[in-house]
Amino acid sequence: MNLTRLFDILDLYRYSYPDKQDAFARNEDGHWKKYTTQDYLDFSDWVSMGLLELGLNRGDKVATITPNRPEWNFIDMGLAQAGMVHVPIYPTLSRDDQKFILEHSESTILFVSDQGLFDKVNPVISGINDLRVYGFSDLEDAPSWNEILELGKINQTKWREKLHEIKKSIQPDDLMSIIYTSGTTGNPKGVMLSHHNILSNALTTGDMLPLDHTHRALSFLPLCHVYERMMNYNFQYNGVSIYYVENLGKIADFIREIKPHVFNTVPRLIEKVYDGIVAKGKDLTGIKRKLFFWALEIAHKFELNNGHGFMYEQQRKLADKLVFSKWRQGLGGHIKLMVSGGSALQKRLLQVFWGAGMPIYEGYGLTETSPVIAVNDPRDRRRVKFGTVGPALDGVKVRIAEDGEILCKGPNVMMGYFKNAQETKEVMDEEGWFHTGDIGVWEDGIFVRITDRKKEMFKTSSGKYIAPQVIENILRESSLIEQAMVVGENEKFASALISPNFNYLHFYASKHRVGFRDNEELIRKPEIIKRMQKEVTRANKRLGQTEQLKRFRMVCDEWSPQTGELSPTLKLKRKVIYDKYDSVLRGIYGHES
Repeated sequence: MNLTRLFDILDLYRYSYPDKQDAFARNEDGHWKKYTTQDYLDFSDWVSMGLLELGLNRGDKVATITPNRPEWNFIDMGLAQAGMVHVPIYPTLSRDDQKFILEHSESTILFVSDQGLFDKVNPVISGINDLRVYGFSDLEDAPSWNEILELGKINQTKWREKLHEIKKSIQPDDLMSIIYTSGTTGNPKGVMLSHHNILSNALTTGDMLPLDHTHRALSFLPLCHVYERMMNYNFQYNGVSIYYVENLGKIADFIREIKPHVFNTVPRLIEKVYDGIVAKGKDLTGIKRKLFFWALEIAHKFELNNGHGFMYEQQRKLADKLVFSKWRQGLGGHIKLMVSGGSALQKRLLQVFWGAGMPIYEGYGLTETSPVIAVNDPRDRRRVKFGTVGPALDGVKVRIAEDGEILCKGPNVMMGYFKNAQETKEVMDEEGWFHTGDIGVWEDGIFVRITDRKKEMFKTSSGKYIAPQVIENILRESSLIEQAMVVGENEKFASALISPNFNYLHFYASKHRVGFRDNEELIRKPEIIKRMQKEVTRANKRLGQTEQLKRFRMVCDEWSPQTGELSPTLKLKRKVIYDKYDSVLRGIYGHES
């Protein structure tokens, strides 16, 4: 079947997966509510027709603010086939950003998931004229989305032919969605993506995965982010059942319950899984403990495509039988692969998970590229290399500019920024190359390795360039460090602000009898500073002389999107952090106010 518009996926379900009983599922009060193929087809049509009955037209913008749930797909497909434009918004964004997006996008309808989110956005939407709000669950002061479904259902005869005409008229290059990038400074930018942009990415990556209609995916990264969204289309293309998780605190329970074959993740979650595995190993005693750490050492030595030798493979088989198999059971026991994106994943973690029979494939891209530019290829181990984001995606061209910036050209590159021609010109050159803002290099002629963000590199006062992300990734390898930001622009040396892993730090303080009232007192304790210095010293041994951190300061705050130091995709908001810790930074370098 030739898929050229996003909603053609519905026909794929109609003809290729007609009897699927769990196309989507959501946990409600401890039970999984499942939606069939027919549900998917019906709800999508009813959304389209209900919105047409309400007076919406092709090209109108409709926004959603909701965690992952099946209804997101029904809205998404209903909008796509009616020629309307989906504007997904992060629930965790600030009120100012949410208000900006709703007004800038000219959204006429907003779907929110529940009363809690409605209460949060109500002060925002109350000042926006002609914006109608509907809830997926019952809301006190807004109607239910069921009213739209009912409108569509009872007016099917009236709108079916019109909807058919609209679908026939929609072209692959027509605007399908506007996704606002959170950015780290200024107002969000609306990335315009066509059907062809995102569908070309989904189909190409979908052909790479060893998945079919018998497999299950767990979805917990935000669907409003292009990465999880595109991968959900990828899963649908392959007929994979998708189980949605709204409460991230229950991921571990749901993984054991659903036994997924695949899920998408980000490095920080992989790090937490690894820390959890190691923590359980430390709780063991005697021979079990020795076996555990022997197996862990075996996994750490895993390398791709280098022929470990007979003895190593025999040891790994034994470790797999005694230890690794139990790790896999902790992830449900059926994992075929995990896909990681968003930032760099430490090589040691890749080695451990691959060594334990749970392969992770890293990829790279941006919202503006729908998103994948390059990815390690599950079809061929020779096209996988640790420490890189893999070869360029089939059909996508990649070039490294003279200054090291990664440039991209292909069917995945956005239409432009909504109502922002100037910003579009700044990232798209006359030859059609999109300038990513990332610095990278080729390895072995085919693999792309990201080294830093172009705008985040800085010079010390001696004129030496520092790439902060490289150093930050090394620091975050430590169990003691949750987040770190390297500083030192126009200064004599590089330093770091460190947000510790307070769970681990509390455990360390308890074990070594370090008394404290709160985190603010804890990070000032000489014993804790000395312990953190060991981690910084360890990192410095892997750095060049000009990159080494001469000083560091711990902060008593845990950085997150909710508290503002991280973007929704867990990237550092450097300006926010600079402003928040201005006095601390001045203290590092001895500057006056």
